[in-house]
Amino acid sequence: PIAPFSGGEKARLVLALLVYQRPNVLLLDEPTNHLDLAMRHALSVALQSFEGALVLVSHDRHLLKTVTDELILVHAGKAESYQGDLEDYAVWLKQHQSQSQSQNNQAVISQNAAKVTTTFQDVDSSVSRKQKRQQEAVKRQQLQPLKKVITRLEKTMETLEQQRSQLDEQLADSTLYQATEKPRLQQLLQEKGELDKQWEDLELAWLEASEAYEEALNKVA
Repeated sequence: PIAPFSGGEKARLVLALLVYQRPNVLLLDEPTNHLDLAMRHALSVALQSFEGALVLVSHDRHLLKTVTDELILVHAGKAESYQGDLEDYAVWLKQHQSQSQSQNNQAVISQNAAKVTTTFQDVDSSVSRKQKRQQEAVKRQQLQPLKKVITRLEKTMETLEQQRSQLDEQLADSTLYQATEKPRLQQLLQEKGELDKQWEDLELAWLEASEAYEEALNKVA
């Protein structure tokens, strides 16, 4: 029984089954969720050597950078090949926002990143194995503030995505486009516009948080 398993243990089990089955095509949706740093690295290495087709949906910037050959931009009901990289996408996202609601998030991120940078300077690398394990635990703890910001944003994005999916299902109802349903249609379209704007704000905040986390993580390494 897998019911007592934690989220990370369940994710490891799924990955182990994928390796065992040797599929030709992989469809992965946020595969690094609940994985620790070591498992994230192992997954990245494994996917780089995967010889089949891979479709990956992820907010893990490091995974996207190291594994993907092509980025697909999903926007305004369309999916098309994106010619830039993740840095270009962050710029594109900013340009498509009238106002950013992520300033508070960015303030928290900057403060945490500064704390991480300052603390890392005091860590001594020439230590015993036991001390090294303790040191790594301290470093992971120092990354937690940034990680919590990312996790909170991802949970909010997941909830918002569910709301958007439910709204899309309602908009797919053909009876909604009858003349008598025009007020309801207008209301749903307005809600969709508001949700799309919230999604862009959250995604920008997530990109900024992930970039700060990567910079801090590089200082750990």
